[in-house]
Amino acid sequence: MSDRDYQEQEEIFSKVVRAGRRTYFFDVRATKADDYYLTITESKKFTNDDGSFYFKKHKIYLYKEDFQEFGDTLKEITEFIIDKKGDEVISDRHQTDFKKEEAQPAQDDAAAPNDPASFTNINFEDI
Repeated sequence: MSDRDYQEQEEIFSKVVRAGRRTYFFDVRATKADDYYLTITESKKFTNDDGSFYFKKHKIYLYKEDFQEFGDTLKEITEFIIDKKGDEVISDRHQTDFKKEEAQPAQDDAAAPNDPASFTNINFEDI
């Protein structure tokens, strides 16, 4: 068997990132030759129709010889995304008709307290 026999080894060091329904586990493990490598596991929570839940997990193995290129590429890709789309998160929880608020031009004349424009519409079904 090679050093890269993918049997789970005892964790040496771990960090957890919780992100909504997803949790990311960063675990340092040792090969049989006692070298270190990284596993990154994404665990995502799903709910069954009966209310019970289960997790789907995806795992990648990352070895030292790939750290530099992996890190450089991750940095390049994340910078590209932020540059093109900004860092505002638009998730599937937003309504389908969600529109980003646009800056409104400043108005010199604020509505007076008794001006109908200053009133809030209230629907009695909402109370």
